[in-house]
Amino acid sequence: MNVLLVYPRCPDTFWSFRHAMKFIGRKASFPPLGLLTVAAMLPQEWNKKLVDENVHPLSDRDLAWADYVFLSAMTVQRESALEVLQRCRRLGLQTVAGGPFFTAYADQFPDIDHLVLGEAELTLPPFLEDLKKGEARHLYSAKRRPHLRQTPIPLWDLIDPRDYAAMNIQYSRGCPFDCEFCDITALFGRAPRSKELEHLIAELDALYVRGWRGAVFLVDDNFIGDRAKLKRYVLPALVQWMVTKRYPFYFYTEASIDLADDGELMALMVRAGFQEVFIGIETPDEGGLAAAGKTPNRGRDLLESVKRIQRAGLQVHGGFIVGFDSDPATIFETQVRFIQQSSIATAMIGMLVALRGTRLYQRLADEGRLLGEVSGNNTAIQLNFVPRMKSEVLIAGYKRVLEEVYAPENYYQRVIGLLRIYRPQHLGRFHLQPGYIAALFKSMMLLGVVGRERYHFWKLFFWSLVVRPRLFPLAITYAVYGYHFRKVSDTIRES
Repeated sequence: MNVLLVYPRCPDTFWSFRHAMKFIGRKASFPPLGLLTVAAMLPQEWNKKLVDENVHPLSDRDLAWADYVFLSAMTVQRESALEVLQRCRRLGLQTVAGGPFFTAYADQFPDIDHLVLGEAELTLPPFLEDLKKGEARHLYSAKRRPHLRQTPIPLWDLIDPRDYAAMNIQYSRGCPFDCEFCDITALFGRAPRSKELEHLIAELDALYVRGWRGAVFLVDDNFIGDRAKLKRYVLPALVQWMVTKRYPFYFYTEASIDLADDGELMALMVRAGFQEVFIGIETPDEGGLAAAGKTPNRGRDLLESVKRIQRAGLQVHGGFIVGFDSDPATIFETQVRFIQQSSIATAMIGMLVALRGTRLYQRLADEGRLLGEVSGNNTAIQLNFVPRMKSEVLIAGYKRVLEEVYAPENYYQRVIGLLRIYRPQHLGRFHLQPGYIAALFKSMMLLGVVGRERYHFWKLFFWSLVVRPRLFPLAITYAVYGYHFRKVSDTIRES
């Protein structure tokens, strides 16, 4: 049996970092972790090949080789996924689809041969058993949640790590909070489930023995969902593993803002090699937080919470949203002011959208305000519901926020602000990966000579060399990020 696993192309978004990849000679940010995990669950005797369309185009030769095509996608990959399915239909290939997009929109794909939805630990084994007997059904789903001890180590042999800027693993699923706009609880539930320590270490060992050195993204929806387990033995053991291996990786992940309330947890994370954390701040407006059910963010000094995390040695990347029903006319200026004062350089700003499976989607449907489905790109200009604010005012305000936040003067000011306050306990060993020296010279040419940010680039360049020389590589990294963010925001504002 020849099985072709296909990961569709992602459009150009803030999250793609596509414009930054050319500086370091990589093709994509992360490999398709879900498909690599599914590949490890397939029968060992099957022949397996993976095509990540963000790295290599899907060729006719690839499709001609396959007996079955396994496809997984997020909603943002809809367009590319549909193209792959059309090609498969023309060739008469059997298709098997799963992942967040197909789970949310299963009713729209009656022509896919087999939909294996939800978490594959529960739905893939019965499909494989039925397939073996020649009785495979169209739809497989499950209401239960699997224990993650059932999850195999991803089949890393199917990719070339040199194509990617970072590797990724998953420690836990689920989030204890239930924000109205978020679909995580619909997909993975509110009770955090995590892998056992031995399982986590085995996954790290698998990357280590393959020679990977550098960034590893823990893709958890909320890494600190079970903080007691983390503090009791997971993080202490991870610290020991990292010390023994001489810090081959540095980690980043996602967490809720209440991380700021736990100094012990932050200290352990930093000692274990965590350097960055993405936090959904969403809005500094208390009315918006209340309406969205953003429980951990309410009734706190968000600015001080961010600063506390930064001072602990973790760079904060933030998610922000405009378009809540309660947003006042001043929300755009408020968002810009907060982002500047927080020194969050990587500020992902999007318009509110209603995703299938969320409480927001259901509420808007009940109110008769839904207008259609979404692309999944939270940075695109799209309104799939009737907002309380006039649409033209909301769109114009959103574009204004992007323009101000990613203007070179404001962006570089935030980077310097972050580097002033950021006090990592250690930076581990700096692993000079292929392309890093070239990236430095490319940044000097594209940003320091050609770019409209050249004055600010050189100011950051020499400031970091003189004031924070140990953080000079990080300063250049953020300069490159800024280039990508401006490219994407310029495209959005011109749309």
